[in-house]
Amino acid sequence: MSDAPARSVSCGPQDTVPYPEDRVFGPVFEPYGADDLDLAVRLALAVLRKAPSAAWDGKAGSLEWDCWETVEHLSDDLFAYAAQLGPRKPPLDTEVPFGWESHRPGGPALTVRANREAGPAGLLQVLEASGALLVAMVRTTAPEVRAYHVFGVSDAEGFAAMGVVETLVHTHDLAQGIGLGWNPPADLCARVLARLFPDAPAATDPWTTLLWATGRAELDGRSRLTTWRWDGTVRA
Repeated sequence: MSDAPARSVSCGPQDTVPYPEDRVFGPVFEPYGADDLDLAVRLALAVLRKAPSAAWDGKAGSLEWDCWETVEHLSDDLFAYAAQLGPRKPPLDTEVPFGWESHRPGGPALTVRANREAGPAGLLQVLEASGALLVAMVRTTAPEVRAYHVFGVSDAEGFAAMGVVETLVHTHDLAQGIGLGWNPPADLCARVLARLFPDAPAATDPWTTLLWATGRAELDGRSRLTTWRWDGTVRA
C-alpha cells in the first residue's frame, strides 16, 4: 500500500472512502488489483448499509431475484473467484467442485448463503467477508498463476477485475430495487472496461458503458444488449 495521502471518492452525497493519490488517471491504465476490488466492495457496502430492513425482499432491479438473493449471489461469486485461485495447481478446465444449489425455482444456485436470522447486517457481513477472501487471494497469488473461468482462463488481475464488475453491476441492481443512488468512480469503471471489455466504446461515459456492456442500459444510440460476456483471458 502507498504511504501517499489519500483523498476521497464518492458514490452518493454521504458516501466517501479513501482513494490513493498515486492512482493513474486518463487513457493509461494500471493493472487491476486487490486495491481496486477492496475499494469497490467498500463503496458497495457503504451504500447498501443505508437500505431499510424491509427492502431486502423486493426485486433487485431487472433481475428475477430479490435483493437478499442478489447479495448472496454476489458474495458467492467473490468466494468462488477466490477459491479458483486457492489450490497450489488451480484447475484450468473446470471450477473447484464445491456443491451448490438453488433453494427455490428461479432462484440463484449458490454455495454461500447468509443466515436469515442474522438479518441485513449479517448478510452484508457475508458480502464483506467474501470480498476480503478474494482481495487476499489476489494479493498473494503469483502473477504467473492461471485458473479456469467460463469466460476464459485468467490470472489474479483478471479475477480481481471480474470481482469489480460483479460488485459494481450487482450493486446497481440492488440500488435500483431499493431506491438508492449508486455512481461508482469513472476511473474504476474505465479500467475494468479496458481489462474485460476491450471492444467496448472508449469515448463514452465509463459507468454507462459498463452498464451497457453488461446488458443493463442503452448507450448513445446502441440498443441494450440481450447477451453479453467479458474476456477474462490474460493480457500480454
